[in-house]
Amino acid sequence: MQRIRFYYISLSGNTSSFVQRISQYIKATYHREVESLNVKDLKGEAITVDGPFVSFLPTYLEGGNGIDTGFQEILTGNLRKFLEYQGNFRYCLGIIGSGNRNFNKQFCLTAFQYADQFGFPVIDVFELRGTDEDVERISKHILASFEKAEEKIDVSY
Repeated sequence: MQRIRFYYISLSGNTSSFVQRISQYIKATYHREVESLNVKDLKGEAITVDGPFVSFLPTYLEGGNGIDTGFQEILTGNLRKFLEYQGNFRYCLGIIGSGNRNFNKQFCLTAFQYADQFGFPVIDVFELRGTDEDVERISKHILASFEKAEEKIDVSY
């Protein structure tokens, strides 16, 4: 059973808080070890990933309405660079988006765009710091993603 790994970016602390809560929940409830890294802490250093992981991405946009009049992703590009580096995105089982529902169609838009660009699924979404229900639901989705990946690499004779 492999360790569950999270790579994420957090700027305001909301995503870090959620990742910490979900990590504790998975460890306490499912007895799985979780390792997480805020790519902001890499300070531009590049690392290569060698196993499955899940990403968490808040949405920060500027300009336009984010759909038909354009937008510009701001502040979270370090996660994109991390995923692009040495093909790290190939190990990403999926992405979990966060945002503020007040932004309507832009809610978690960046996560959906990353999924389209890199070819992995959006596992789920949550608002701001997330609720306890979000932690439980998303934990189940994450574990299902890792179990599916473990089945693919399990070679039984």
